[in-house]
Amino acid sequence: MTRYIFVVGGVMSGIGKGIATASIASLLENRGYNVTAVKIDPYINVDAGTMNPIEHGEVFVTEDGLESDQDLGNYERFLNKNIYRTNYMTTGLVYKTVIEAERALKYDGKCVEVVPHIPEEVIRRIKLAAKKSKADFVLVEIGGTVGEYQNILYLEAARMMKIENPNAVIFVLVSYLPVPGNLGEMKTKPTQYAVRTLNSAGLQPDIIIARSSASLDEPRKKKLSIFCNIPAENIVSAPDVKSIYEVPINFEREQLTLRILKKFGLQAKRNGHTPWSKLIQKIARAKKEVKIGIVGKYFDTGKFTLSDSYISVIEAIKHASWAEGAIPKIDWLNAKDFETKPNAVKSLSGYDGIIVPGGFGSRGVEGKIKAIKYAREHKIPYFGLCYGMQLATVEFARDVAGMKNANSTEINPKTPYPIIDILPEQIKNLSEKNLGGSMRLGAYKCRLVKNTIALKAYGKPLISERHRHRYEVNNKLRDKLEKSGLIFSGLNPEKNLVEIIELKNHPFFVGVQFHPELKSRPFDPHPLFLEFIKAALRKK
Repeated sequence: MTRYIFVVGGVMSGIGKGIATASIASLLENRGYNVTAVKIDPYINVDAGTMNPIEHGEVFVTEDGLESDQDLGNYERFLNKNIYRTNYMTTGLVYKTVIEAERALKYDGKCVEVVPHIPEEVIRRIKLAAKKSKADFVLVEIGGTVGEYQNILYLEAARMMKIENPNAVIFVLVSYLPVPGNLGEMKTKPTQYAVRTLNSAGLQPDIIIARSSASLDEPRKKKLSIFCNIPAENIVSAPDVKSIYEVPINFEREQLTLRILKKFGLQAKRNGHTPWSKLIQKIARAKKEVKIGIVGKYFDTGKFTLSDSYISVIEAIKHASWAEGAIPKIDWLNAKDFETKPNAVKSLSGYDGIIVPGGFGSRGVEGKIKAIKYAREHKIPYFGLCYGMQLATVEFARDVAGMKNANSTEINPKTPYPIIDILPEQIKNLSEKNLGGSMRLGAYKCRLVKNTIALKAYGKPLISERHRHRYEVNNKLRDKLEKSGLIFSGLNPEKNLVEIIELKNHPFFVGVQFHPELKSRPFDPHPLFLEFIKAALRKK
């Protein structure tokens, strides 16, 4: 029998519900069970692909080509296995499915209503994810915060599952306990109200994970126990930590996994020794610093920097740095500054490595190209991801291959040298405004060329990586680029598309059309990020 653990949030968003879900899933796997995780996003969007990264964070792409919420990335990193499209749903997708079924007369002429048919579709999808994963446990993270109108139907689905099989469903509330600076005292009242709001939906939390800047003390735990109608032993302290990879260790210290198993009347199949302790020890032993600059545009909103826009890139840098015994120091470099301040690009000399990550549109493009040129000419290790690879090709065409005003047709459709051009199959999508879920998405093969950085990194001639783009290196102009010294070190065998570029006589100058960051794991760093960090450390 599959067991279901619903994880909901209280008080406010951004308190680490996704990390808590991923951590619990990892610990249950470590205890000998097969576990998967499902994310529910309460948006009308059918998927996350059309969302602005500044508002919503990174768009994570699965092996089978789903554009999803960044939490699926956390699930993959913590569980060290792939998560597929069946494990993600949005309000838009659920409603779309129900409406299409109604149009196809699959409800046999019934009056199709929000309740029960929407929650029933949610339940169907959750159980489908369980079946496809053959899971003993399914962690179901419900996006948003308890009390919001948007997620009430998902709470209703959870309530219906609890009624159907009360011994197979429990609820975990991840809630926030503020410590107001002028008082210096941790407050439980917001969490009390969050529990009462959950109660109003017909649900009672079995476990409360108490997120705060400090550890939960006994008086606060006792108060929560009394007013939230939950045994004190099932209230878990979750203070802020330096690294998200410390969270499983903290949960294990609090015996959270054993408490969950006890709720289901189960016992651990393996001991509780986790690999997370070794990882944290490795991080603690890292002494040398490696300074990496990320030149992008999806992180500034007012006076705040939103690193969630590039969360997989950040984690991939960390994984590779820790593997090399280094501490990564990451700076956010706004591409627009290099356009408006000509001398600003000289600041790149202070970095051990430069990354230009994925993106779309013309804003900040010339600033990124200036940064790429500086890294190429001054022998600073450079790693271009997707758009960063395309712009590196444009820069090379302009400044080395003599193709004046070379560009991507995404930026300048009338460029005399369309170095980067739209994929033929994407022309119809753009003309018909078919923009959602229609890019070149998911895993594609890439064959590597001998005597290249790429082959050295991977150690095998055929690889598979995840994509998310509409534009590619223009094959019609490849010969001139090659004659000028650009190496096409990775090609898609089916369509002969350029996947990887690199340069000789440079410490590390590599661009990839795919997104290697999506496949990096804390215990298995991505090989290209490893080579990049090694080169950055050599420069240092």
